[in-house]
Amino acid sequence: MDDRNPYAPPRAEVADAGAGERAPPLWNPNATALWGLLLTPTFSAILQAKNWRALGDAARAASAQRWAIGTAVFTLVSAALAMVLPESPALDTLFRFSGLGILLVWYYGNGKAQVEHVKERFGSAYPRRGWAVPLLVGFAVLIAFLLVVFMLALLSAIADAPP
Repeated sequence: MDDRNPYAPPRAEVADAGAGERAPPLWNPNATALWGLLLTPTFSAILQAKNWRALGDAARAASAQRWAIGTAVFTLVSAALAMVLPESPALDTLFRFSGLGILLVWYYGNGKAQVEHVKERFGSAYPRRGWAVPLLVGFAVLIAFLLVVFMLALLSAIADAPP
C-alpha cells in the first residue's frame, strides 16, 4: 500500500545542488548571454565575471573580464570605423554581422562554460540576483554610447558640409 497522503500538495523529488553545498546568489547565466544580443557581449561578460567571483573562481572571472575588455574595444573600434569609412551597403552588412559574430565567438569561447558549470553544480536550485540595477546601468551606458556616436557623426557631417 502507498503511504503517501493523496491530499498533500504535489512535490518534486530532485537533487539539483550538491549535498550540503550552498549556492551563492547569481545572475542566470543563460539570461546574461541573451542580454548580450541587445546590450553587447561586454555587458554579458561583465555579469559573468561577477558570477565567477561569487562562485570563487578567480581564474575564470579574470578570463571573463578580459572578454569584457576585448568586446568593448571591438565595439568602440567598430563604431569608429563606421564613422570614418565611406558609406557602403557592403560595409554596413559587415558591421552588422560582425556584432553577431563577436557575440557567438564570446558565447562559445567563454559564456557557455558558465551556463554548463552552474547547471551541473546547482541545477536550477540557486538564489537569483535581481536584474533591475544591471539592466538600468546597461541601458544607460548603451544610450550614452549611442548619443556620443550620434553627436560625433553630426559634428563630422557639419564640418564636411560646404559653406
